Amino acid sequence: MRGAAMLPRMARALHGLTHARSRARRFSFKKAIPVTTSTSLRRAILAGIALLCGAVHAAPFAYVPNEKSASISVIDTATDTVLRQIATGGRPRGIAAGPDGGRLFVTDAAGNVLLLIDSAAGTVLRRLPLGKSPEGVSVSADGRYVAVAVEESNSVTLFDAASGAQLADIKVQGRNPEHAVFSPDGRWLLVSAEEAEQVDVIDVALRRQTGSIGVGLRPRGIGFAPDSSRAYVACEMVSTVYVLDLAGGRALAAIPAGKNANGIAVHPDGKTVYVSNGAEASVMLIDTASNSVRATVAVGKRPWNMALTPDGAKLYVANGRSNSVSVIDTASARKVADIAVGDLPWGVLIR
Repeated sequence: MRGAAMLPRMARALHGLTHARSRARRFSFKKAIPVTTSTSLRRAILAGIALLCGAVHAAPFAYVPNEKSASISVIDTATDTVLRQIATGGRPRGIAAGPDGGRLFVTDAAGNVLLLIDSAAGTVLRRLPLGKSPEGVSVSADGRYVAVAVEESNSVTLFDAASGAQLADIKVQGRNPEHAVFSPDGRWLLVSAEEAEQVDVIDVALRRQTGSIGVGLRPRGIGFAPDSSRAYVACEMVSTVYVLDLAGGRALAAIPAGKNANGIAVHPDGKTVYVSNGAEASVMLIDTASNSVRATVAVGKRPWNMALTPDGAKLYVANGRSNSVSVIDTASARKVADIAVGDLPWGVLIR
């Protein structure tokens, strides 16, 4: 009876997963698979469930916050179509999620709050107060912490992801911080600011700034090598990507990019860095072995923040002045789709 008793639990878990990931019609596996079903039939059903689980996880969603239309566009990355819009109100900008993607963390620059959104239901669960003009948000790889860059207070606010409790408000030297990004190992937060020629370094355990690394004027997007040894920073006013050695606390290289370089994404294998060029409507692919540009792909107007699918096969680029998301096939380095979203898309999260 123990195995039979476990079946309804598995069914309920799958039901929740299916609701959250596919938004398909509601269906109760608890009712559909009675515990009296024959052993052979139950095995066949469970095999089908396993296949369905694989299918559900095969294609993650891309979430695109639209500043002007106060919404989040949800894109199915398997078909590159918009499935729905989540109404947020205010002015949604930065977006992040925990490892399971169940909750979205979205900054609202109009309300000066961090929105906690149920990604399945599309409803706002909580509003956590912040300082004026919050922007970039990041979640640590282990899902424990949420960090928000708050422009007018020149600080980074740190939250407990599970409880929503504020843990610290950390002052930084750069004025108008835009991004605060966790290193993959969770040790550091790197902070870029509009009025700076440096990236500020926060020690997460100490919860304070412990240093800074000089870069070009107006650092924007930040990305990390998978092993946390290097960081890549796009500096808008000098149209350059800087390669940072975190252990040494210094810049190793300065790579010329396109005009008004801003967004950064790093391929999961660490071999390619992508930089969006806001004034040139393009994305450049940088080879990390040689620190040189190996390809340029035309996208929409004012490309901004970007995200890769977990397998690194596709890059999604938010085009702020085209109200679209461009999709780049990373293997061929060519654009394969333009997807219409809301007004003034800020960036992309993929979960």
